[in-house]
Amino acid sequence: MLPAYLPNPFAALFGGGRPIDNGKTMSDGRRILGDGKTYRGFFVGLIFGALAGLMQMQLLEKYPVLFGVELPTFGTGGSNTTILIFALAVGSLFGDMFMSFFKRRMGLKRGAPLPVIDQLDFVLGALIFAYLASPVWFAEQFTFKVIAVILIITPLLHLATNVVGYFIGVKKEPW
Repeated sequence: MLPAYLPNPFAALFGGGRPIDNGKTMSDGRRILGDGKTYRGFFVGLIFGALAGLMQMQLLEKYPVLFGVELPTFGTGGSNTTILIFALAVGSLFGDMFMSFFKRRMGLKRGAPLPVIDQLDFVLGALIFAYLASPVWFAEQFTFKVIAVILIITPLLHLATNVVGYFIGVKKEPW
């Protein structure tokens, strides 16, 4: 899940610049996504997510079991692996953007909390994209138990990284 967990924090850390929605609004008068979703953030997040997945694959070759835990693979190697890594990273970013779109429709401003949804939107996006990229691999890797653990651990990790981001000045809110 590293390719899914890392894109959004790195997008926030190194983002900025031109917003993906180019400042446009919908018929409701609200921004499509808002200033928080930028091209630079998207591509930086994608690069860091992909690099994390590739590094994880390199680590897996030398250490298939780390601290007693068998590391997951990303398919059978080659282009299949690359596609799955990118699916997780892109899915993570799109999951977050998708929820930003709906938060704007609900009238919520950038940074406004939407508990549970804020913590899981990127995971759901990553899981959907991974399933679309390789349904067989998805079914093998993401058992009910694994998904349950992800859904429990992710909000805690999300909160922790947001608090760190808040204290280092990258985020305006600690949630």
